Amino acid sequence: MKVLVKGVPHHWVPSNRGLNPADLPLTGRYYPAGFPLELTTNSLGVLQAAEESWGQWPSEHARRPIRLRVIASPAGARAGAPSFHRYDHLLCVVSDSDNFAVADLNSLEACLFVSAQTAADRAWMRWFFLDALAYILLAQRYTVPVHAACVARQQAGVLLCGRSGAGKSTLSFACARAGWTFLSDDGTWLLPESGDSTAIGRPFLARFRTDAPRWFPELDGFPQSVRPDGKVSLEIPLEQVPDIRTARNCRVSSVVLLDRRPGWQAQVQEIPPSEAIEFMLEEIRSYGAEVDRRSRQTVRKLAHVPAYRLQYDGLDRAVELLSGLKL
Repeated sequence: MKVLVKGVPHHWVPSNRGLNPADLPLTGRYYPAGFPLELTTNSLGVLQAAEESWGQWPSEHARRPIRLRVIASPAGARAGAPSFHRYDHLLCVVSDSDNFAVADLNSLEACLFVSAQTAADRAWMRWFFLDALAYILLAQRYTVPVHAACVARQQAGVLLCGRSGAGKSTLSFACARAGWTFLSDDGTWLLPESGDSTAIGRPFLARFRTDAPRWFPELDGFPQSVRPDGKVSLEIPLEQVPDIRTARNCRVSSVVLLDRRPGWQAQVQEIPPSEAIEFMLEEIRSYGAEVDRRSRQTVRKLAHVPAYRLQYDGLDRAVELLSGLKL
């Protein structure tokens, strides 16, 4: 049957040729944050990018897998920074006509179309597409992402929260150098189904501003890199830093709001847990009423743990004050 679409240019009408599963012969199974993810693609570069993102994660949570299908085509340039658009349970991630994705937030599945140039640039592919979509899908049901670093002492976890520039990355690493366990420098997941406020970190890599060797001389010599978002940073594989102990998860025992200003005399004071909770809720991305309700419920489980405000300038004194808290 011939179909005429009135008012639509001929080259906009979809062709009858579709992709079949046989067109995506490469498969991989990964475990971002410990949750199963199934990836099918026709690009070896996409599999290599996925391995770089999630290859160190073991299987820790038996759940229905999230699924990504990635189709790489010869045509097109490397993707630019995409825009994100959501309508109800559908999410579109659009860079250009050759680089875009559609995700179903209910079924936890996404389909990506990328150019071969985008697939070949693994850092770009991970930052704008693979990591972004995987973590968005996880946040629909399995995790609640919070903007916080996480460290632990004697298995008691501390969430370090604060605005950009509050020193989450540097203070979490300073704690790790002082014998604490490092989980995450900037982003942590909470588990909605956990009864004891379990946090999951990202302990394999730490990112710093380029002046970090001022405080941590052992980081001098690590190469600077330009992230796909244009920021220049030091990306440090923690397995290459001696005497840093890491863990993937812990029980949250306290929350600390960071306020770092030059010249301040360091001090710590206890605050109502509700103040820390509302701060964290302000920075959680909205995905609709049901997901937002789950996120609020999960974060508010922290109402039973003590909360503090840490005002500081120097790292050594800040670590000393944190070490004196009752966890």
